[in-house]
Amino acid sequence: MKLYIQHMVCLCCKMTVASVLDQMKISYSNIELGEVELVDPISESQVEKIREVLHEYGLELMEDKKAILVEKIVAIIVNMIHESEELPITNFSVYLTNQLNQDYHTLSALFSKTKGVTIEHFIILHKIERVKELIMYDELSLTEISYKLHYSSVAHLSNQFKKVTGITPTYFKKIKNKKRKSLEDL
Repeated sequence: MKLYIQHMVCLCCKMTVASVLDQMKISYSNIELGEVELVDPISESQVEKIREVLHEYGLELMEDKKAILVEKIVAIIVNMIHESEELPITNFSVYLTNQLNQDYHTLSALFSKTKGVTIEHFIILHKIERVKELIMYDELSLTEISYKLHYSSVAHLSNQFKKVTGITPTYFKKIKNKKRKSLEDL
């Protein structure tokens, strides 16, 4: 049995869900962003209890197939940009199509209608947050960051960064109170 969970976008969310299930003594075989594979079916009352507890943490159980699909898109994008060491070589539309085995135009229309933002813009927002994170680590140059995140050039990265944040990456690197958005707020 699978449970689909909305707003599950980071390792802390996965740990929260694991803790909730452990406390309720519900066995699971796998927890990924946006979904949990349970070992055994659970009762409707257990589902309701999980729903209530997760809600306290800002997480929501989902049953609507369209909402589940949108959350799968979000989980794939978040995992791809924030969790993996290397971004896929193919473009994002091909990657999503292959991961979800669905037509990209269908995915894109559903995502835009549900989230109020295009998949492309959502990816850009996440890439910029990843750029901020990598700048804060101060281990890579802007050239290395642009290469790592598949920007065509440092100029492209800088232009996109400024368009989203209002400041240049170089200026961001210099300021003391670097502000990042939580992934849940993107």
